[in-house]
Amino acid sequence: MTLPEWVPDGVDITTPNAARVYDYTLGGFHNFQVDRQFAEDAQRAWPGIFQLAHANRAYLGRAVQWLVGHGVRQFLDIGSGIPTLGNVHEVAQATAPDARVVYVDIDPVAVAHSRHILAGHPNATAISGDLRRPDEILGHEEVLGLLDFSQPIALLLMAVLHFVPDADEPGQVIRRFDEATVSGSYVALSHGIPAKVPSDAQEEVRSLYRRTPTSVHLRSPDQVSAMLDGFTLVQPGLVPITDWHPDPEDDEAPQPTVLAAVARKGA
Repeated sequence: MTLPEWVPDGVDITTPNAARVYDYTLGGFHNFQVDRQFAEDAQRAWPGIFQLAHANRAYLGRAVQWLVGHGVRQFLDIGSGIPTLGNVHEVAQATAPDARVVYVDIDPVAVAHSRHILAGHPNATAISGDLRRPDEILGHEEVLGLLDFSQPIALLLMAVLHFVPDADEPGQVIRRFDEATVSGSYVALSHGIPAKVPSDAQEEVRSLYRRTPTSVHLRSPDQVSAMLDGFTLVQPGLVPITDWHPDPEDDEAPQPTVLAAVARKGA
């Protein structure tokens, strides 16, 4: 099989990958047949999965706009995925051209394509990193070269923590970020939660993900909130992603099974 030139050496194209599945649901092209088949299977099991992906992407844009409006000029996006419409640096720099962004992902396709499109960009870069090892990310030379930790930084964790099991302490990255940053920094996240009424569709999607390297670990609202201990939630708090500062011109279907929050370090 001849692979496209954008595929890095050694990429496993026989197993679905969460970043590439997400890329496909958003209409991207940096995915393989195994990812597309997985996404279509998930959509058949739980109609609305594609809309959920778009709602999460829309929330990311609103959160970045809000953060820029509150003075943030530095972003660390962990689990950033494959670049598609509405990238963080594009949203932030539309209002604040001096905004700086570091993208971090574990998927080599996401990192390779990000670095390709960001080549020569002075205020944005992408690195390979695993959020389960936050010290390696925070100490990475490109992170330290672009971000100034004496000034506020926003940590973005969009639909990524629920791919980390409890044994790997998904909240540890937030605790380490808290230790490494100054007052006035922020954390913005989205995280899947169980349906209020047990859902066969949701469980079937979770079963599908158990066949991949990144199984899904849904957590209760209280568990998600506990990850932000030490931070102050900004209004409207921890809410469904479609309820976080919704755009009145959008007509998004409610998405109660993914929560969103932006929280500030310090009073």
